[in-house]
Amino acid sequence: MGEVLHAVLPLPVPASVYGLVLLLAALNFGFVKLDDVKEVGIYLTGIFPLLFVPAAAGVMELWAEMGNMLLPIIIAIIPVTVLVMVSAGRTTQAMTGRKKKEADHAE
Repeated sequence: MGEVLHAVLPLPVPASVYGLVLLLAALNFGFVKLDDVKEVGIYLTGIFPLLFVPAAAGVMELWAEMGNMLLPIIIAIIPVTVLVMVSAGRTTQAMTGRKKKEADHAE
């Protein structure tokens, strides 16, 4: 379905992102049960570091060309990393706080 949306919609969004959004929607609306995808999700998060090896190898191969741009790359990477960490932390705090409130109201 993600591939179909990628071909049909004129947005610069990868098919895998469409697929993840569709999976999220299916989980939220109950079309797919969490137990149906939990085992695969645990497996994929277990091999996550292995999935980044090709990207790291590509960076090492292009290290000579990147040497000239090292300072701008570092200047770009540090604030973006901090921004991602802060936004992920805030989102996690908001989600766990919301679930905690829902659990308190249910009792």
